[in-house]
Amino acid sequence: MGDLTFDIAHMLAGGLVLLSFVMLYQDRLYALLNVYALHAVVLAASVAWQAFAQDAPHLYVTAAIALAFKAVVIPTALHRIIRRLGIHREIETVGGVGPTMLAGMGLVALSLAVMLRITPEAEPLAREDLAFALSVVLLGLLMMVTRRNAVSQVVGFMSLENGLVLAAAGAKGMPLVVEISVAFSILIAFIVIGIFLFRIRERFDTVDLHALDRFRGERR
Repeated sequence: MGDLTFDIAHMLAGGLVLLSFVMLYQDRLYALLNVYALHAVVLAASVAWQAFAQDAPHLYVTAAIALAFKAVVIPTALHRIIRRLGIHREIETVGGVGPTMLAGMGLVALSLAVMLRITPEAEPLAREDLAFALSVVLLGLLMMVTRRNAVSQVVGFMSLENGLVLAAAGAKGMPLVVEISVAFSILIAFIVIGIFLFRIRERFDTVDLHALDRFRGERR
């Protein structure tokens, strides 16, 4: 039973890393949002499995929050924002997809090397889950850096936050009140970002960051 618990936990955490690479590969917004929704489903499954493995019932609440908000509410709302704003649905990358994927592989290798080295006394399950979680965080940061579209950068930020939730669950979880506070903070941030995108689209008729750079210094 111990080996099975270990293997399933690592399969789910590794699945999050794999889906982070799939998000980096996407060049269309709708496909990116669909992969992010799947990313959130796998996160919810991973946290629920950690709840079972650790006998920590409060983590089931975290899994339910991730499934409801991250996998359903936020992707659905972003789909509607894209349709209402008429946002250009192709995603431009800085430097191309190939170099981005190579950089992602380097970040994953760095995460594994650093986390496994600095946590030699931690439990094997928590130790390796933290390494996977750091990989997800760094891949989310990479998406934010290499994408020129504001919506794809929002998705990168939310995938980064998924990595933080995975880390908290793998490290014996967080107090329930903290988890609920984080969930509502993310929801509020999402609402603010939605309003921000509407204002950008209304003012500049685009959310492409490369195009927005041309407006710097212009008088309103």
